[in-house]
Amino acid sequence: MATTKKTTAKPKAAAKKPAAKKPAAKKPAVKKAAPAKKPAAKKAVAKPAAKKPAAKKAAAKPAAKPAAKKPAAKAGAKAPAKKPAPAKKPAQAGGEVLDPNVRFRNLFEAFSLGKLPFAHGYIVSSFFSERTAYSIYEIVSYAGVKEIFLAENGLQFVTGGKKLYILVENDTYDKKFQEPVSRAQGESIPKRFAEVETVIAKNQTRIMVAKEPDEIYGTFTILKPTSINFSVVFYQLPDVYKTLESFFQESLNRQRKVPQLDAKKAAQLITATVQKYMGFKGEFV
Repeated sequence: MATTKKTTAKPKAAAKKPAAKKPAAKKPAVKKAAPAKKPAAKKAVAKPAAKKPAAKKAAAKPAAKPAAKKPAAKAGAKAPAKKPAPAKKPAQAGGEVLDPNVRFRNLFEAFSLGKLPFAHGYIVSSFFSERTAYSIYEIVSYAGVKEIFLAENGLQFVTGGKKLYILVENDTYDKKFQEPVSRAQGESIPKRFAEVETVIAKNQTRIMVAKEPDEIYGTFTILKPTSINFSVVFYQLPDVYKTLESFFQESLNRQRKVPQLDAKKAAQLITATVQKYMGFKGEFV
């Protein structure tokens, strides 16, 4: 009977051992779950990696733009390089190249030769009495001419400008008391005594220079000179004011019989007024 109990106890112990092996079977299940999470993590990393190439493409576009600007910069550098060449010429104004040896010309001759400046210039016209030394000079300054064409009575300029009046009154003039604006046609200027500066010469000739020029709007016409009169265009050269002064000194002295010293004084007054109120600034800087 004792031997039969021992054999029964052994099979029970053997049955428990296989039960202990079941928990070991769970460990492989845990290991399978862990590797399953790692691939998921790799997929999440793969998405940002896909964005990086897109960022590189955006960076590549700005890099291409500077490359396109470089040729444009070279083209811009070439254009200024051409400008200094004309600047070396003796005188240039508004794109028109002027001959430094020709300071002024007869207005209508300059028009026929195609030598009238469009950028800016001065025109001096005379209206002399054939019987006495009584005279009127008009100085017109203009700039930015759009068109110049022949009219019935002279040359018409399509632009604005300024006009300065000079009146030369001979010593025997019998209406000295009258305001210049109130005198007869051909003897009047649109100024009063209070609006002119006066130089009285030794021979009692009076040269009246308007204190300021009148404005011209839109268009103006320079009348074709008759008899002993003239119309002269002065080019805007660096010495234009010296040229104007010499011209008036000679005209007043030789043509209007004003003593030389007084002619010089009057010419200086005329030129100073032109330069102050009718000058083109910044042209020769």
